[in-house]
Amino acid sequence: MPTQPATTAPLANNHISVDCVVMGWDGERLNVLLVSRHSEGEEYRDMKLPGSLIYQDEDLDQAASRVLRELTGVENAGLMQYKAYGSKDRTRDPRDVKWLERAQQAHVERIVTIAYIALVKIDRSTTGCLEGHNALWMPLDGVGTLAFDHNLILSEAIMQMRSMAVADPALLFELLPRKFTLAQMRTLFEIVFGRKVDVRNFHKKVASMSYVVPLDEYQQGVAHRAARFYRFDRKAYNRQRRCPPAQTTEHSRDRGPSGHPTGNLYIHKHFKP
Repeated sequence: MPTQPATTAPLANNHISVDCVVMGWDGERLNVLLVSRHSEGEEYRDMKLPGSLIYQDEDLDQAASRVLRELTGVENAGLMQYKAYGSKDRTRDPRDVKWLERAQQAHVERIVTIAYIALVKIDRSTTGCLEGHNALWMPLDGVGTLAFDHNLILSEAIMQMRSMAVADPALLFELLPRKFTLAQMRTLFEIVFGRKVDVRNFHKKVASMSYVVPLDEYQQGVAHRAARFYRFDRKAYNRQRRCPPAQTTEHSRDRGPSGHPTGNLYIHKHFKP
């Protein structure tokens, strides 16, 4: 005989949505891309992550790219799926349900959202495209109460970003300008990981990173002592990550027992979440 279900509770009538956490570095602060609900009437004066329900004929990745493009103008952000949120309390606020039903012109009950994360460089390509959209870059320390459970999604995206950066520090260099100072690099690392580091020790360890290449260029027109510029060498980075300890001679002292360059060991030691 067929097995009877353990409960007679009705099945959930779920809607599926995607929400995009796009974070970018402007040279001084880490920002998150938000969209405004101000245009929906005076009762809505808050912000939210770029997100929406998915269409019947699109998969999740397509939906995330479409939603980000339609709401902010940002394209090719390298979105990566990292978590699903399906609490039955996600739509406990009647205001959120009312707004969503008005925006989607559909009855909404329970919503399961798939969260995506992307790290981008804030430049003309990721600011100019915002024109004509109710979107803006908001410093992380200036984010207030967001709609739905988006504060939770954002806080867990920050933890995800930290884990990603520990596993692959190259992600952080993608946020920096093509030419950067060590002060800019250190500030970014401190903000991303939420902790201060010793300046002298940081500079010493950076010197062991063959992929952080000093340039014969310095800051100009600054009141303080001009800082030297550096660049990120991805080929050297990939080569140093692949090279096992047995093949290393000159820099063998810069590796730990696991074979990782001390630059990565430094990040693991001082920044691991």
